[in-house]
Amino acid sequence: MGIFSWFKRRETMRILFIGDSITDVGRTQTKYGALGHGYPLLISGALTKDYPTEAIEFFNRGISGNQVSDLKARFETDCLALNPDVVSILIGINDTWHTVGTKQFGTPVAAEKFEADYREILNQLKQARVKKIILLEPFVLPYPADRKTWRCDLDPKIQIVRKLALEFDTLFVPLDGIFNQLGIRYGFDKFTLDGVHPTPAGHQVIAEQWLAAASSEWLFESS
Repeated sequence: MGIFSWFKRRETMRILFIGDSITDVGRTQTKYGALGHGYPLLISGALTKDYPTEAIEFFNRGISGNQVSDLKARFETDCLALNPDVVSILIGINDTWHTVGTKQFGTPVAAEKFEADYREILNQLKQARVKKIILLEPFVLPYPADRKTWRCDLDPKIQIVRKLALEFDTLFVPLDGIFNQLGIRYGFDKFTLDGVHPTPAGHQVIAEQWLAAASSEWLFESS
């Protein structure tokens, strides 16, 4: 049993990837259906190959530089208006990166705001009756070394995403742990360009982990 056990079947299934530059990856934002050059493209290729008789539409609405508040502001247009069956969210690293050196960096107030905005997004999906949601946690690797100082700000946000995944009963992909495990073993530069943006190998990792999480969903069919 695979990913298609999730869906209330209809003629065409819609899968939406939304987030920041890690999802954007050079997509042509004026072109309908453009997927960019990263993990959304890899996932679409894998699912189309494995399920060639299924009608699936894939959408990428990642925008470089977005924080969770930006995603909340455009969520109606870039998510709900597309009427997706599956929504995949990867957001959060810019909420850390863009506050480095400011008074907000590493503060409980910033974490609380992050949680409130992220929760609002998930509540909108719940109200729209979108039940198939995948949350990918933000991540950072210690490459270059100054990224180590980001952990005090990012770690609480990672814990918030984990908490929300449990609370809203979504699928969850623990990218921070996975990327750091691989980086420790093989070298951090193999998987990210700057501790944040994935290399081609890094995007392959995200795609594989996404697909592994999705295909395990059959375990919860009877619930």
